Formats: sequence, structure tokens, C-alpha cells
Amino acid sequence: MTEFFLCLSPGPSVLLVISLGLTRGQMAGVLATTGVLAANSIYFALSATGLFAAHHVSSEAFLVIRLLGAAYLIWLGVRMIVRSFQPAGEKLISPDLVSRARPFWQGFVTQGAKPNLLIYFTAILPQFIDPRFRLGSQVAVLAFSSFAIEFTVLSAYSALSHRAGRTVAPRFHHLVERIGGGFLIGAGACLAILRRQ
Repeated sequence: MTEFFLCLSPGPSVLLVISLGLTRGQMAGVLATTGVLAANSIYFALSATGLFAAHHVSSEAFLVIRLLGAAYLIWLGVRMIVRSFQPAGEKLISPDLVSRARPFWQGFVTQGAKPNLLIYFTAILPQFIDPRFRLGSQVAVLAFSSFAIEFTVLSAYSALSHRAGRTVAPRFHHLVERIGGGFLIGAGACLAILRRQ
């Protein structure tokens, strides 16, 4: 239940998935979701092995990682909005031609640019761990449960936003692009204002 309600909150990753589902299709949102989960798997592994590296990361390094991720998302959003003003025939990239790897890496970078998640995982995981049993198997169960819940929730966001995009397209395709770009800029802004816990 904790994981489910946390997944529903509109953070940078949710806004990225909605933006891609809205403008690039449901599969793009699902691929971004797999990128988010790939980044989470790294956080799970680090927290499970006791490498609480985020506690030793300097404030300056933390800030740089976070701001680079935020700048990347804002750049994507601005580029999407600028592209929406081009006539259809002049657009350089068709959604069908966009690499399938790109949404994955966008999801991975968005989630990976939040080093405070390592602190979050190290604070949350111990509450669900029984020290009398093997740590590895318990963390594996928690990780796969988390992945299943997050994949389901983010994929639902992608499907719903894709349906919304198809409903208004093609008449309002430019507006959809601008809204999607706005979501990306919003995701970058959310990432930029994250505080280290």
C-alpha cells in the first residue's frame, strides 16, 4: 500500500511517463517506465548491500546530479514545445522513427538523477525486513513487489495519457505537444526543487 500510494504521486517520473504517453504513444511511456525501474533496481541493490553512499555524497555533488537531470528534462520539454510550432511537413523527427531506446534512457536518467532515493530506500526498507531471516531473499521480494506495483501504475498513466492524446489528435496535435512539453518542464522543475533529506 505504501508503494502504491507513493507511485500515484505526480513526481518527475510520473510527469515524464504522462508526457511520453500523450505525445509519443503508450509504448514510449511503458519503455520509460522500464527505465525508471532499472534505476530503482540500482537503488535497491545499493541499499540492500549497506552501501549508503548518499550519506557521504557532498552537497555540491548531490546538487550537480540533481540539476543535470532537471536541465535534461527541461531541455526535452522546451524542444518539444518548439517543435510543436513547426508545420507538420517540417518536423525533423516522426514519433514512429524515434528510437525505442530513447524513452528507456529518459526514464532511467530521470529516476537516476534523484540520489535522495537511496536515502529513501535505506529509511523505508528496514521497516519491512525481519532480521531473523535472510536479507537477500527479503529484499528480492520487496524489490519485485515494488517493480510490479510501479510498473502497473506507471503503465496505467501511460495508457490513459495515450488515450487522451488520441482523443484530441490530430486536430489539437500541436496543443498536445505543448502540454507534453509542459509536463516535461514541470518534471524538471520538480526535480530541481527536491531537497536532500
